[in-house]
Amino acid sequence: MTPIETESTLESDRSRSSPEIHGWVSPGFEAVRDAFADNFSHRHELGAACCVFQGGAKVVDLWGGLRDRATGSAWHEGTMGIVHSATKGMAAMVVALAHSRGWLEYDQRVSHYWPEFAQSGKEEITLRQLLAHQAGLFGFDEPVDRAVVQDLDRLAGVMERQRPAWPARERQAYHAISLGFYEGELIRRVDPQHRTLGQVFEQEIARPLDIDFYIRIPDSIPDQRIAPLEAPSLLRRIFGMPLSVTLDALRSESVLHRSLIANPGTLFYLDHARVVARDLEVPSGGGVGTARAIAKAYGEFASGGHELGLATRTLEALAAPARPTPHGFFDECFHGEARFSLGFMKPGPAVPFGRPSAYGAPGAGGAMGYADPETGIGYGYVTSRMGTSLSGDPRDVALRAALPKV
Repeated sequence: MTPIETESTLESDRSRSSPEIHGWVSPGFEAVRDAFADNFSHRHELGAACCVFQGGAKVVDLWGGLRDRATGSAWHEGTMGIVHSATKGMAAMVVALAHSRGWLEYDQRVSHYWPEFAQSGKEEITLRQLLAHQAGLFGFDEPVDRAVVQDLDRLAGVMERQRPAWPARERQAYHAISLGFYEGELIRRVDPQHRTLGQVFEQEIARPLDIDFYIRIPDSIPDQRIAPLEAPSLLRRIFGMPLSVTLDALRSESVLHRSLIANPGTLFYLDHARVVARDLEVPSGGGVGTARAIAKAYGEFASGGHELGLATRTLEALAAPARPTPHGFFDECFHGEARFSLGFMKPGPAVPFGRPSAYGAPGAGGAMGYADPETGIGYGYVTSRMGTSLSGDPRDVALRAALPKV
């Protein structure tokens, strides 16, 4: 693997007013470097990182711009970003690891592993249906806040008593925050050591791969390592989203409001003093990490999973097509198509990425990670400035479009 651009060469190509861009790309990936630079000059990038692994080898490693506009601090090589729902992909890796080790089966009923889950009409829900956002469990009827999330037994009781909005697999609605809590309790039940999902991720995925990604951010991580995610302006939020989504966000009874905005909502794990809350496990959205970590983890899945001991049957299941509801892939939360399978998003007309067998997870604001087993690609992108697109952030789309067509 031969770098073709050093840090100094990259910087010399930019005007003095342009942000410094660091890193390198391997031969054949020059277009990714150019797209990364263009994001700053044409797509309003503030600070970001992009990394790509192919066949287990790192072929793109780029970072630049500002970590934090308020302080003017630069994005460094080890800067971690808030990735919101891109965390779902990392959580799904833990479930896939559990499947490889024989702790669970995707087509088994959730209540087989978690008997109390069968309450309130949930006895027939399978793990596959839950992971595809087809369980009707996108919101909570009982109050859920940080205190509840920190008490896993109390949180489990809330989930056990929750009644689904419709019978399993009848419809699809994005489980924006709730999905990770259900996954977390399931892992706590099936893991022989009864660890939390975040602990299994740290010990069984992050450490073996030597990556900087946390689903449960320890207190020891300095605030200065994490990039605050600058929110879009009010006008960008209003005009950058489909009107139906904007209106639903204002209606407390809507699926979108219950899934993304309230009780507890997608922002409750942020912290004005410390960027994100520490020692709070939110597997559907509370993760932070580097683009390098996301790309390396997905690269491991895309290239056979040997370091993690992933089973062939698990990787084949992840690569298989998503299974629709009787209403197809129409999502009641987004009012449009979205394809999900086994905790990951799958490529489709609304959100294309990689080859058909690819799987990954985008995050609100622009973060993205995915594995493409046909090409051996593992991809990661994180940013410090939120976008508003629901079908792929233009910055991320440009980077992915620049990948070689191998």
